Amino acid sequence: MPRGRSATYDDQREFILAQAAQLFARRGYPATSMNQVAEACNLSKATLYHYYKDKSSLLISIAETHVSRLAALVAEEEASVHTDEERLRRFIYRIVEEYAGAQDAHRVLTDDVRFLEEEDRERVLDQERQVVAGFARAVSALRPGAPSDDLAKPLTMLLFGMINWMFTWMKPGGRLDHASIAPIVADLFLGGIGAVKSPPPAGAAPSARQLDSVKESG
Repeated sequence: MPRGRSATYDDQREFILAQAAQLFARRGYPATSMNQVAEACNLSKATLYHYYKDKSSLLISIAETHVSRLAALVAEEEASVHTDEERLRRFIYRIVEEYAGAQDAHRVLTDDVRFLEEEDRERVLDQERQVVAGFARAVSALRPGAPSDDLAKPLTMLLFGMINWMFTWMKPGGRLDHASIAPIVADLFLGGIGAVKSPPPAGAAPSARQLDSVKESG
């Protein structure tokens, strides 16, 4: 009779993914070996292969896990009851919040998906397209001519251009954290330069969930 998985199996897989994502983000996927991943996880190489069959399966899991969370976020917000502007602001706030806790995975998704086999790469890219399409619908809803706005996609890509590359310039522990930068991105995108205000001290800006609490109590 086959032996079942231990209660800690999934936790161990997540830990391995986090360590692998950190190595891939810092060293690059091609330059990272399974030996290095095993060492970072304090595991033998044989034990590592018990959880992931090869380096490619690690990359697939990192990319798919991250983009699946983004797609779920978009689906959840599209199903919610908000004004068009509130919905787009929440999209921005929540995706920035998601990136804050997944910077290594985001960098891997941005830089290393090109190393996947075509079938795996297309599967990940299809999910990315779903995320972009959800944002484009939210952008289009705020513009004349919706829902057939031909600028919705280019505007959405400009928005992602602001969000996706934060990891290249935001300093850990700096004056601006992800919570404080999210309203700046939303104000800049929705209102232009004149709408941008100085943020409160790092950590004081409300999250999407805190905004919900304020709205419910009002």
